[in-house]
Amino acid sequence: MGKTLSEARIVLPSAARIATVNVAVLASGFKGLVLVTDLTAFVTAASVTPKIRGVDPVSGKKWDILLGAAIVANGTQILKVYAGMTAAANLVASDVIPANIEIEITHGNANSHTYSVGIHLIV
Repeated sequence: MGKTLSEARIVLPSAARIATVNVAVLASGFKGLVLVTDLTAFVTAASVTPKIRGVDPVSGKKWDILLGAAIVANGTQILKVYAGMTAAANLVASDVIPANIEIEITHGNANSHTYSVGIHLIV
């Protein structure tokens, strides 16, 4: 049996939320990632925006790696980060993955949004 090429994790299970959420993810030893945000229900005016950030473990400083586009209707957004990929605004970043990352899902309003977030970490 070969080496596992990726590891899938639940960042946020499907649930209704009304405010911005930040989740720390330990990504040590991985070279890339695929982030899947799936908006399945909203009350009015959907607006959630996924962001992938690096986190320095010493200072706690954070930097943006990739900011997705606002999700304004039911649907799925896929963000990809891997060194050497062709960059595409709000979709793909050609970058390395630090050991500590943070996934932020920013709400554009205080309305209820039901969504899930999964991550696939690539060796």
